[in-house]
Parts: sequence; structure tokens; C-alpha cells
Amino acid sequence: MSGLLERYLRHRFAWLFFSLLLTIGANPILESLLRFNPLELLLAVNLVAAIAGAARARWIRVLVWLSVAYVAARALAAVVGFATLQPLSQLAWLVAAVLATAATAGHAVQSEAVDGEHLFAALDAYLLVGVIFGVGYTLLDQISLESFGPSAGALALPDGVYFSFVTLATLGYGDIVPMSDTARGLAILEAVAGQMYLAVLVARLVSLYSQKANS
Repeated sequence: MSGLLERYLRHRFAWLFFSLLLTIGANPILESLLRFNPLELLLAVNLVAAIAGAARARWIRVLVWLSVAYVAARALAAVVGFATLQPLSQLAWLVAAVLATAATAGHAVQSEAVDGEHLFAALDAYLLVGVIFGVGYTLLDQISLESFGPSAGALALPDGVYFSFVTLATLGYGDIVPMSDTARGLAILEAVAGQMYLAVLVARLVSLYSQKANS
């Protein structure tokens, strides 16, 4: 058992990358096959994998408690049916995911050598930003009227994640449009942050590669 855990931790960023790809790419296929939307379950898996990636971060205890709060809120919402628990659970997920993403990005850019895990960590941080903004858009639409439609709750979670990655990649299809100033500001922030991250990441990787080639 300890050997399996050790192997997982050694390739934890690779596992996180594949879980994120499953969330982004396979969610529509799984929904059509299973007849229910597994996105909430996949987000929980992503959170666990992201926390495992940040296992050596100094705020790991905060991440664990936030994940416990997320699971507890989701369970109570399913059993009791309180509508207010769903935004609270999403908020706990967001805070934990942001901290885990910061630890993942730090692991990617603070190393003196580049290997597969560092590349996976860099990709993980980029994909996590897309998922985080997707959950954030959905949460904003639940608590703020007319963020993405004429009424609160018009943006479902899969639609929020879809809009987030369309914005992050600066595709701009126009089928989902932010209507409030806050939603538009977040969309601009995501688009700019995504392009800046790619520019900094490429520059950092090229710098590390050049140092290795010249040594």
C-alpha cells in the first residue's frame, strides 16, 4: 500500500493532468452515456488530486479542512436540500483550488531542472485556472442577478466551465455572453491572465533549457 502511495506521489501532477482532461473532455460523453452529469464528482476528484499535488505546501492543513467543508456542504445539500449550501460548497472548493493551483504553479516554475512532472505541473496550473473560473462564473450567476442571463441560476456548471475555457483560450464564440460588469471583468481578467501565464511559462522553460544546454 505504501508503495502504491509513493508511486502516486511521485507522479501526482501527471495524475492531476489526466483527471483534469477527463473533466474537460470526457464530461459530455459520460453525461450522454450515464444519463446524469458527473461534473460535480469529477470536480471533487480534481480537488483531491490538486491537494495531493500540494502535499508539501505549508497551507496543506487549510486545504484539507476546506475539502472537508466542501464534502460536508455537498452532502448536507443532498440530504437536507438547503439551496444556500450549494454556493457555500462551491466557495470552499474555489478557495481550496486557488491555493492548490498556486502551489502547483510554484512547483512548475521554481525548479532548476525540467522533467516530466514539472511540465505536467505547468499544464495543471493552466487547466485548473480554467476550471476555477468556470466554477466562479457559476457561483457569480447564482448570487448576482443578470450576470449571464435574465435571471439568477441561468448558467449551469457545465456551461460555466465551457465558457471559462472558451474565454481562457480567447476563442470568443459568443454563444454565452457575460452581461454584468462583474462577469465581464472576470472574463477580461481570465483572458489576460491566461495569455500572460503562457508567455511567462514559455520564457521560463526556455531559460531553464538554455541553462541546461550551456552547462
